[in-house]
Amino acid sequence: MSEVQPLSGNWLSERTHLRKSLRRADVTFYLLCTLVGLDTIGSVAAHGPQGLVWMVILAAVFFLPYGFLTTELGTAFPVEGGPYVWTKLAYGRLAAGVNQVLYWLSNPLWTGGTLAIIAVTTFETFFLPLGMAGKHIAGLAFIWTGVLAVAASLRIGKWVPIAGAFARIVLLGFFMVSVVVYAVKNGVQPLSGADFVPTWAGFVVLVPVLIFNYVGFELPSTATEEMTDPQRTVPFAILRSGIAAFLLYGGPILGILLVVPASQIQGLGGFIDAAKQVLTVYGGSVAADGTVTLTGVGAVLGSVCAAGLIVGVLTSGVSWAIGAHRAQAVACADGAGPAYLGRLSPRHGTPVRVNVLSGLLASIVLVTALNLSDGDSEKYFTAGLALVISTTFISYLLTFPSMLVLRRRMPDVRRPFRAPFAVLTTVLTTGLVAFTVVVLIWPPELPSSFAGERAQYTLSQVVPLLIVIGIGFLFYALGSPTRARDVTSASA
Repeated sequence: MSEVQPLSGNWLSERTHLRKSLRRADVTFYLLCTLVGLDTIGSVAAHGPQGLVWMVILAAVFFLPYGFLTTELGTAFPVEGGPYVWTKLAYGRLAAGVNQVLYWLSNPLWTGGTLAIIAVTTFETFFLPLGMAGKHIAGLAFIWTGVLAVAASLRIGKWVPIAGAFARIVLLGFFMVSVVVYAVKNGVQPLSGADFVPTWAGFVVLVPVLIFNYVGFELPSTATEEMTDPQRTVPFAILRSGIAAFLLYGGPILGILLVVPASQIQGLGGFIDAAKQVLTVYGGSVAADGTVTLTGVGAVLGSVCAAGLIVGVLTSGVSWAIGAHRAQAVACADGAGPAYLGRLSPRHGTPVRVNVLSGLLASIVLVTALNLSDGDSEKYFTAGLALVISTTFISYLLTFPSMLVLRRRMPDVRRPFRAPFAVLTTVLTTGLVAFTVVVLIWPPELPSSFAGERAQYTLSQVVPLLIVIGIGFLFYALGSPTRARDVTSASA
């Protein structure tokens, strides 16, 4: 990679604050925390057993090719910033800068949106009602706890996603064991073979959520220069975390389907409701109307699991923020954004300024969405999740094809790993994310929480997307002084 100098002199001075902190095991658990999002398990289960079938199909036609693609790019171009660097080398700084803003801003939208509401809803379900004011306070506390975690040096901060990975393994593992105990004691919901038959309607509804479950492989490459031997670490971590993530998704989704009647599963509360019902085997009861009451040991374990779920969604936001914030800081230092945001903390080596700005934006998203939806958590969750997925996936429309572009433009760069069937890999991954963006912005059938409100739903997606793209162009304009200094230095 020594023959390629993709970043400006301004970043080259900032990179001196970086420290090698990520080992192979660290990256594997970091990826596991990134890939296994506890906020979407209920959304898949809400569409019945065919969700499991589509999960397997998409593992073959998206997850595997996506792993090949990001492994090639991450090992061929091991430079801090990952996706920003790949897209800059492929398409130039303007396209990469706008693309990176989309990728970055999806994180505060996600944290202030779906993750915060999952945490708040879980707290209310297992502990006590919060009311509107309480939801604001709890949501803001959730957001700024994540901000503090991301601001820490990577040597310390990496333990947050590592702890999140272990929390997922313990929480989901305990849930599956409890499902078995529950099944032995109470029986399970009958699932017919016809329920597993994949349908086009199921494909349209499930693909966005399932593919969102499967993304995140590129995140460790945003911290490549803080990684020990990235050209060996990246392939190792992607392979092992990918297999583990597939298993950790499939088991709990099946467990929910076996425990909760299909008519009662909601996207937001699916996992929470299933966990509460399953835990009645340790103490509690289910009333005729479906109301669940936990007592004794069941109530204690319910509280423990609730805390684990809140930790799980918090660490999801932190793991994505660690990568997305670094990539944005690299872009700003490189002249694709304001130089002020391209500075790293000399003490911690982290992009504290980007991190704080993200926390402020996430707080605005939380407060705005709670008030616009009048506290309707399911409606808030639906709109927020769709917006996060489409914002992230629009950025992938440039990132994924960059592999083929760079093979043509830079054929002499050493590639320790070459993705097999490169054209097919690119077509499958890019085509599926493009399809996802279209059906999220204009779904053939509106989500139930937006029934009869096509205009309101469309505005909830299109207006924020246009604002984010506008911010991308604004950032590029604010980066002009950095670009001018680079030109002056090159001509001196």
